[in-house]
Amino acid sequence: MSSVADLRDQWRRLDVTVQDLPVALLLTALALVPAWHRHGTQLADLVPARPFGVWGVLAITVECLPLAIRRKRPVTCLALVFTGFAADQLCGWNTLGGTALSIALISAGIHVAHHRRATMIVASAGFLALAAVLARAGQLGFDVVALFYALLASMWAVGAGMRRTRLAEMERRRHAEETARAAERTRIARELHDVVTHHVTAMVVQAEAARYLTAAPERLDEALTAVSDTGRHAITDLRHLLDLLNPAHGDELRVLVEQTRRAGQPVELVEQGSSPGTPGGAGATVYRVAQEALTNALKYDHGARTSVTVRYGVGEIDVRVSTDGSGSSTASPGGSGRGLAGLRERVGTLGGDFTAGPRAEGGFLVTARIPVGVGA
Repeated sequence: MSSVADLRDQWRRLDVTVQDLPVALLLTALALVPAWHRHGTQLADLVPARPFGVWGVLAITVECLPLAIRRKRPVTCLALVFTGFAADQLCGWNTLGGTALSIALISAGIHVAHHRRATMIVASAGFLALAAVLARAGQLGFDVVALFYALLASMWAVGAGMRRTRLAEMERRRHAEETARAAERTRIARELHDVVTHHVTAMVVQAEAARYLTAAPERLDEALTAVSDTGRHAITDLRHLLDLLNPAHGDELRVLVEQTRRAGQPVELVEQGSSPGTPGGAGATVYRVAQEALTNALKYDHGARTSVTVRYGVGEIDVRVSTDGSGSSTASPGGSGRGLAGLRERVGTLGGDFTAGPRAEGGFLVTARIPVGVGA
């Protein structure tokens, strides 16, 4: 099962042109089959049809192969496919390659980001010009022109509808990320309040008690040491919380791993794929998951071999942090678990999945699947 998932992730990491090429090649091969000529789209009845030869192969190639760039360069793809389609119709071959025009129109409706109205106008003008030439060369009724134009317009409309759905989903994800960031900052503010209240109150009480211990130097030294230790704990906790408020940490995973290594934890970092330039919410969440998991590793499995794996896929990021259980615990019993609970809520807000728990073979495992926008 994992091998299938790995193959799927490797395929998703390929350039979109490589992903779209098989469809283009398959349609080209089908259109070149001689027995299927004159069984495709036919607008006008042209008699006689031109013999199919080298020019026919060239027309089908221009008509079908550009589908490989339908996502990367949708306007260029549409222009080339229409040129091949026009040649196919004017020569009377009517091959299965005409299907490419519908695919190119849907892709253009989805992926054309600029000058959409101009693209629609030019495409309409091109089709009407083709219809006029076909009408002069053979029999072509107005009803056929109107029906085929409506069909092509519906293909564009389908693509435009899919584009609106994707943009709405991206906006929803962006809003969810902003909400998650706001909730995280609110949680950190509460923790700051708790840290300051707890540690500073303890320091005040210990300092007040030290005033009455001048006659017992050994107890005075213990009281002052307790004040010092409490202050150090307060500084450590405050630095940890203030670090979380720094948005630049979203891109400093390697720095986090190196800091954890210097603290005595042997950590192996594996990054698969390339970072897709994640929005702030997703990137910060990746960092927070790794940070919380490594903090717990230092506390509860100190010195154990630890692995951090981040897999960048299309539309999502998978994070996996695990220890092997060979270390020792340096934390006081009865941890609050608020950090993991907050992460579970934050990842869930983004539409992802979060798990954390002990491994059967020992150690601890934290996994997170964090969506990133909408896949192409």
